[in-house]
Amino acid sequence: MTVFPRDTRDTPLGTKNLTKLGTKTSYRLTSSLLPFSTSSSIFSAVNKHKPWIETSYHGVIPENMDTVLLDPPLVALDKDAPVPFAGEICAFKIHGQEAPFEAEVLNRTSGEGVLRAIGPVDCEAQKEYTFIIQAYDCGSGANGAGWKKSHKAVVHIQVDDVNEFSPVFQELEYHAAVTEGKIYDNILQVEATDQDCSPQYSQICNYDIVTPDTPFAIDRNGNIRNTERLSYDKQQRYQIMVTAFDCGQKRATDSVPVHIDVKPVCKPGWQGWNKRVDYEPGTGSKQLFPKMHLETCDGPLSAVKAMVELQTSHIGKGCDRETYSEKSLQKLCGAASGSTDLLPAPSFYTNWTASLLTDSGRDSDLIFRFDGRQAANVPEQVVPQNLTDQFTVATWMKHGPSPGLRAEKETLLCNSDKTEMNRHHYSLYVHNCRLVLLLRRDFTQVDTFRPAEFHWKLEQICDKEWHYYVINVEFPMVTLFVDGMTYEPYLVTDDWPIHPSSIDTQLTVGACWQGGEVYSPRFTQYFRGSLSGLTIRPGKIETQKVISCLQACKEGLDINSLESLGKDIKFHFNPAQSVLVMEGEDLESLTTAMTKVSYINSRQFPTAGLRRLHITTTVQCFGEDTCVSIPDIKAVVMVLPPSEPRITIAGSDRLVRPVSDLRRATGVAPFRELRITSTVTKGDGMLLSAGRPGVLEVMHNLDYCDVLVIGDELDPEHESLEIPHSSLMGKHLDATNSTSGISIYGVDSMVHYEEALRQVRYRNWRPAALTNRKFRLTCSELNGRYTSNEFNLEVSILHNSPPVEHVNHMAVQSQYMRPVHHPLMVHTLNSHVSGTPPVATAVIVICIAALVVIVVLGIYRLHSTHQDSSRSEEDGAKDPETDWDDSALTITVNPMEVRDIISDRRRAVGGGGGVQLPTSKHRPEESVWNRGAQNG
Repeated sequence: MTVFPRDTRDTPLGTKNLTKLGTKTSYRLTSSLLPFSTSSSIFSAVNKHKPWIETSYHGVIPENMDTVLLDPPLVALDKDAPVPFAGEICAFKIHGQEAPFEAEVLNRTSGEGVLRAIGPVDCEAQKEYTFIIQAYDCGSGANGAGWKKSHKAVVHIQVDDVNEFSPVFQELEYHAAVTEGKIYDNILQVEATDQDCSPQYSQICNYDIVTPDTPFAIDRNGNIRNTERLSYDKQQRYQIMVTAFDCGQKRATDSVPVHIDVKPVCKPGWQGWNKRVDYEPGTGSKQLFPKMHLETCDGPLSAVKAMVELQTSHIGKGCDRETYSEKSLQKLCGAASGSTDLLPAPSFYTNWTASLLTDSGRDSDLIFRFDGRQAANVPEQVVPQNLTDQFTVATWMKHGPSPGLRAEKETLLCNSDKTEMNRHHYSLYVHNCRLVLLLRRDFTQVDTFRPAEFHWKLEQICDKEWHYYVINVEFPMVTLFVDGMTYEPYLVTDDWPIHPSSIDTQLTVGACWQGGEVYSPRFTQYFRGSLSGLTIRPGKIETQKVISCLQACKEGLDINSLESLGKDIKFHFNPAQSVLVMEGEDLESLTTAMTKVSYINSRQFPTAGLRRLHITTTVQCFGEDTCVSIPDIKAVVMVLPPSEPRITIAGSDRLVRPVSDLRRATGVAPFRELRITSTVTKGDGMLLSAGRPGVLEVMHNLDYCDVLVIGDELDPEHESLEIPHSSLMGKHLDATNSTSGISIYGVDSMVHYEEALRQVRYRNWRPAALTNRKFRLTCSELNGRYTSNEFNLEVSILHNSPPVEHVNHMAVQSQYMRPVHHPLMVHTLNSHVSGTPPVATAVIVICIAALVVIVVLGIYRLHSTHQDSSRSEEDGAKDPETDWDDSALTITVNPMEVRDIISDRRRAVGGGGGVQLPTSKHRPEESVWNRGAQNG
């Protein structure tokens, strides 16, 4: 057999590669030199050995690739080589798992093979594969018969990962909260994942904060911390954006938002309340703290007590009270008549208060301020002369501690000797925060040792706040009322009565008169403080009901819905309802109760401005007196300015009457067509359908209406302006008249004032030389705070003419067709429908009526000419008072009440600059005004 060296061109590896694999130089037989049958038998005899491969292989395939890189390479050897077929490798077969691989023989002679993936290999689906592989030789002949297989080798293949996925965060957003002022090592942790299969690409190696300039940092594990101390006042919430990187430095597609809330340091106290609460007049009760709650920082509480205080010391006389005149208020409250006002508003008749310092306060409250240098002598004709064993002294007082180490007496009211001696008959003074009433009887009344001084020591006397003091004297019993509360004297000093003498006494306010000083009688024991409404009522004492009414506040604290309070909540108001105390054991119940606390102001036109609120809270814990300190709350209630009413007086401004009507017993009624309305404009919250501001008609009280005579004063010898007493009955009204006009006063409704003014009568029983009379009417609400327009009316007198009334249609008309007496009604300024008849029709009717009247009067004048001439001659000698019984029209006037009315008027106009105060020629004691006061 001839053996030929193997052509190296038949194998890719060549001879060199075979040597490397440890094989000998192979040869092949040239089969063409032998017959087929002979060669077949020979080959069959030589296929003695099995192919040989390694016992295990390890391979790596990148995902989405098809060729596996094996170590060692896939090569099968056969000892039968170089025998054809028997020494050649024809196949590699894979057994075991359904692995997506196949083995391919690259060179049958060298036995070299390759391992390929059948389909896509995904690391995320399966990272590793393990299977069995065997090599097969070509057998004993060309037909492959008698092939032999190698032993089984284990193949381990690892799928190599490709970085194809980006990191994704576990949450769409992250939230955390921190307390201000602390540095945190870890506020929260963000976490991202990667779908790649390998540790290199599936692990997150880094996190980063994308938002610039933030006080936060993040580590490689996603832990966020703050780099500086955070402040709740500076910024209450932060939002930062965070991204992530895998270990292959592939960045997350979407960054994640992280919200970090900054909470204030847990400080016990009330939360959820507003520092300012706006109150609109007329809205009733309004909750002050509807959303507040108490933070106790989880303290073990056993009881909570809260006190809410409404501070209104700067409003008028301590709170929002009615500002009508003192006399009107006393009448409203049902006080007995006959009181004397010792501190009236300065006027012509009440000029003893002109030198005192006044503080107008708010809303026409008249306040006198004493600084230790002012005092006033009350005129003798004003001083009550009939003080008996029963009388009442009342005043508003605001007073603080007396200056200096040795406090002197500070006199409010003093009745002392006018000359020669310095005896004090009765006085009211303050000494070392004590209120003292000195009351010494005359020796002629009593000759035994009797009580003479009554002392009260109260905190209110020196707390620099307004209080209402009323002293009821029922000798020897004396009772003090302070803001409606009763106090008995803690000390009563007895003394002998004063010996009788003929020395006159002097009543003073603000100091005591020392008349016994030989060289210079003077004031002493000056008062330092403020007074208002100082009155004396002899012969009667005031009831507690009236006292409470006179000092009652119109504003205060309230509890909205008492039924909603828990049964375990105890609450208490002070008499003025300016202080509310609530306490309970359950924190939640007390918090609910606090949300019900409201402010209310029942005045129709309250004083605008702020009211301060002060809340103090005490918390008790189990086994301890106090465990949590709750800071006080300071807030304000802002009372918004009320819509000011516009009081309008309207009607006919000219009245034409014949002489005969003025001579009649009833005279004429100049204001019989009078209409009084009051409107407010609502431009914000009340818009009508057309979008125009609405006009709201409101009903409220008036406190006076004055009818002044324009021109010459009335001549009481032959004319009068009066009102029947019967027209005032059933109303809270009084009236005074004089030669300058008539005044109707008292707090009553506009309807009652309208009815009364329509009954005013003007009479003139000798109008021969008079052609007209002019009157001016004005009305006021709240003691001059709101005044009406000046309504001028002219009464024209017709001599020898038919009694035809002519109405000037150019007069100012009311905005409303008739007075409206229900509480509220909305009108528009252009809401009236004209009902005036055509001009031509009116002219025809007037002409026909005039013609008929002229014919009738012509006949009548022929008959009565002689009678008229004789009556004119008799008028000069006839007593005018015998013409008619005017007992129903006569008004008895108290001179002191006249002075009070003057005082009120001058306050309303700012001191009397524009009020006429006439001098009566007939009855001076009935004068209300005097023209000389214009210069007073």
